[in-house]
Amino acid sequence: MRRTIAVFVAILFAIGILITNLYYLQISSFNNYKTRSNDNRISVQTIAPNRGLIYDRNGVVLAENRSVYSLQVIVRNTKTLQDDIKRLTSLLSLTETELLNFKNNNRNSRSFKPITIRDQLTPEDVALFTVNRHHFKAFSIHASFKRYYPFGDAFTHVLGYIAKINSRDLEQIEKRGEEIRYRGTKYIGKLGIEKFYEDLLHGQPGQRQVEVDSWGKVIRTLDFTAPVPGKDLKLNIDIDLQLKAQSLLKDMRGSIILMEAKTGAILSLVSAPSYDPNLFVSGISQKQYQGLLKSKDRPLINRATQGRYPPASTIKPQMALLALDEKVITETTTIVDPGWWIVPNSKRRFRDWKAWGHGIVDVFHAIEQSCDTFFYETSYNLGIDRIEPFMRLFGFGEYSGLDIAEETKAIMPSRSWKKKRFKDPWYDGDTISVGIGQGYWTVTPIQLTKATAILSRRGNSIVPHLLKTISSATDSYSPVHESKQPIKLESDNYWNIALDAMQGVTSKRTGTAYKAFKGAKYTVAGKSGTAQVINIAEDETYDAEKINERHRDNAMFVAFAPFDSPEVVATVVLENAGGGSSHAAPIVRQLFDEYFKKSAPKAPATDF
Repeated sequence: MRRTIAVFVAILFAIGILITNLYYLQISSFNNYKTRSNDNRISVQTIAPNRGLIYDRNGVVLAENRSVYSLQVIVRNTKTLQDDIKRLTSLLSLTETELLNFKNNNRNSRSFKPITIRDQLTPEDVALFTVNRHHFKAFSIHASFKRYYPFGDAFTHVLGYIAKINSRDLEQIEKRGEEIRYRGTKYIGKLGIEKFYEDLLHGQPGQRQVEVDSWGKVIRTLDFTAPVPGKDLKLNIDIDLQLKAQSLLKDMRGSIILMEAKTGAILSLVSAPSYDPNLFVSGISQKQYQGLLKSKDRPLINRATQGRYPPASTIKPQMALLALDEKVITETTTIVDPGWWIVPNSKRRFRDWKAWGHGIVDVFHAIEQSCDTFFYETSYNLGIDRIEPFMRLFGFGEYSGLDIAEETKAIMPSRSWKKKRFKDPWYDGDTISVGIGQGYWTVTPIQLTKATAILSRRGNSIVPHLLKTISSATDSYSPVHESKQPIKLESDNYWNIALDAMQGVTSKRTGTAYKAFKGAKYTVAGKSGTAQVINIAEDETYDAEKINERHRDNAMFVAFAPFDSPEVVATVVLENAGGGSSHAAPIVRQLFDEYFKKSAPKAPATDF
């Protein structure tokens, strides 16, 4: 009897414990275990948004998203990882680089996160894996979109490129508090338009809750929030003009910019040499990157915005404007040019490019024939303290406002600048060199383009810009650009003097670029420049054939057309090519011819 009672009590005790545990599991800890169960059964997946597309002004796609397939594995879902990888290596001919990348990623990733083994599967890869899918339960093919630039190196320095997010990018994302926005995203804009307008192009991620089996395979979708795609951008760039400009540069080093004179819209911006941005999207090899990085031609540099060159004679019209406004010269002022000029109270000679001189020269002839001697004397009488602030009004020494980040201010020298940089005072000889766009003064091609546009607009400022319109699924709008106050001169006639002289450069037989524009069906105003790369001693003669190719003069030409109602402005800079009139001006002519094919510009003025 006692034994029976003891057994009964034990059973009751066991039942009590069972009921207590059931109460604890089903009631007290229900929410906790339900959550843990759902964590195993329900997976929350972030859906990356489609990146916005980029078009030229005519609607031609310059940056698109192409479907790609990648092979991925969830490591915790396989107990035979090494054997699986060996079989895959044999099946898909995995490379050593792919295996090494997988090994590194596996070491640094969580076991439940998918790891990519091959980033871009070919159709043959997809077919082979699909047929053998039953051997690789933890592996799957993942479909996604990848950025692609169909015109390769033609737009690299405009568009830039996207590449995988690195640690530095992550720091910036966290600093901006955008971690949630970049969940599920592997790529970010690195250069050019892709970087400058990253906020517009990226979009907002979506999310879905799915039920998965023990292998991580999706059984059904429980909830879905669609991602918001990035906005599409239409640029001012014209693909025909861009490709034409690229073809004109051929194998030369330099840049070409073509801009609307009235709006600042960039129609073409080319820097050469260039490179294929698609290399960076897929992941450029160390060898390829080092090749670009160490190339003496520096293809990674955007010469249009980062190239720094002495402006040479291209700034003589602005120098003449200042001299007229400051009463240093008048419309009728003349000098006798023997081919050189000596600083007062010194023996140093500053030589003209024309060894025998230009004879009697006024401001018109000084610009038309690019007389250095006239501007030696003019700049000496002006002084750097008047030159420097006036040239800044044209944008020299300042950012142009162009909507890409890769830009330098170059150097607009002054007394304080030299004192800070070299701990030396400013000398008269420094001013003389600046007077013909040499010495310490450097500019970028985009600065020259902006300055020429301001000239053509008689002092009205302008902001160069690449972006034309921004579009989304619901609306489309254009950005607004605010310009600075116009440059005011004492007399509007001063503008006429400088601009008429620039027209003489291309239309008068004595003009330095007459040959290049002879027979044009439109009127042109321009200015050539031949910039020294190295100093030539006073008693030496410049001989291009005897000088290292990299030390030869840079050829430059700026122009606008038509003369009476400017529509377009161009700047061409060719490194180590020689004379601006003989090498850069003909390129501007061909570019203008291309631009005016479908328009009806005014007839050119009669030759003088």
